[in-house]
Amino acid sequence: MTETLTPLADDFPAPDLEAWRKLASKTAPDARIEALTKRTLDGIEVEPLYGPWNAAEPAAPRKGPAEDVTRPWGLRAPVLLAQSAAEANAQALEHLRGGAASLLVCLDPNDPYAAPVRSADDLAAVLDGVLLELAPVALDGGEAGVAAANWLAVAAKGSPQAKLGFHLDPVTVAAREGPDLLDAAVQTATRHMAAYPLAQLFLASGRFVHEAGGTEAQELAAMLASAVTYARALNGAGVGVEEAFGRITLGLSADNQTFMTLAKTRAARMLWARLLEASGVAGVARIEARGSRRMLAREDAWTNLLRQTAACFGAGAGGADAVVLEPFTLARGEATPLAMRQSRNVQLVLMEEAHLGRVADPAGGAWFVERLTAELARTAWGIFQDIEARGGAMAGLDWLAEQVAEARDRRAADLSEGRAQMIGVTIHQHAEDAPPPGEEPVARGRFAPVRLAAAFEGGTK
Repeated sequence: MTETLTPLADDFPAPDLEAWRKLASKTAPDARIEALTKRTLDGIEVEPLYGPWNAAEPAAPRKGPAEDVTRPWGLRAPVLLAQSAAEANAQALEHLRGGAASLLVCLDPNDPYAAPVRSADDLAAVLDGVLLELAPVALDGGEAGVAAANWLAVAAKGSPQAKLGFHLDPVTVAAREGPDLLDAAVQTATRHMAAYPLAQLFLASGRFVHEAGGTEAQELAAMLASAVTYARALNGAGVGVEEAFGRITLGLSADNQTFMTLAKTRAARMLWARLLEASGVAGVARIEARGSRRMLAREDAWTNLLRQTAACFGAGAGGADAVVLEPFTLARGEATPLAMRQSRNVQLVLMEEAHLGRVADPAGGAWFVERLTAELARTAWGIFQDIEARGGAMAGLDWLAEQVAEARDRRAADLSEGRAQMIGVTIHQHAEDAPPPGEEPVARGRFAPVRLAAAFEGGTK
């Protein structure tokens, strides 16, 4: 079959770049076209116009076409904010009935929104009725991660082919000033890896950097440094390098800066490929993107639906393998049935109605996205090298915390001085929306999570 192309642009004159510059300069401060160029907190220039003259080479490797174009990524639903194991179980089953492909059981004892899972019996009760070989289960265990991995291994003993996510993440625990669990995590991982050959053992996450107010490149660098730490530890325990890397999932945050989220997700794939090449092994990146908590508002929480949609679009179009959206009411300490349903439906609409899966790497070839992807990867690799020069992820946490604190303060200043904006928070506030009842949990420490809207909301200064 011969394809005939319709020449849609033949009747238009060729664009004149210099003419565009002259017109654009009239709207620029002091009539200077250069004033339209902005810089991200990572120092990356964002120019007002992109074309072949300032684009980067297309990012590689790109994620290939989805096996199921109606489900290009895994809809991973969070189990959290339940009052009992029975309530968490009802929540889990409702997620699966409502279209979720997998579950993320949040049981970190230091997370104020975690489900009350404190034993193997509790986790077994939460997963009652869940067919683990059909609906994968991942953990967010925090300081309880080692014990939780053991509980999950017991719960899945009749399902050896289950695609479990033990998601041990001792770097994040240490970053938030918890105990050093690296050795215990490696022992636990190696004990269970043979029984569950399809399980992911570690989660190399940069989310603790994002939630503390860090930049995209800092988050990517922390992710990469964590992955190297886990791969080295597994290899030291007798696991082959290729298998060690193959048992690690990459964890990123997705926020309402759609193009940043999209480029960051693509950059993670580039960085992973470079790391594996340097290690002399082959493999593919597995990326779990979780909706940002720092972008959520307590007041006028409905605006969070827009933020989550933008975040999910960026992560999905960027090639995430699994996406987790928490309820849009989370900052209010609520997980209503409507909010949980919306966290699923945002993803279902993007997949099944917006058809994001019908094109592999939908942003690939876009001049701006390719340039931003390349610049993020380059900047993140430099920060990763700085972390490695300080002894790796664990040893470099204090230095990284200083860099993140500086970025957090600059971001806060941009919001308070109007250089950055949040709809419904810093501008276009809904005056009739009453502050939610109760006090918001306050975290302390070098990577304490922040919420950007808090400084602009009543009662949470």
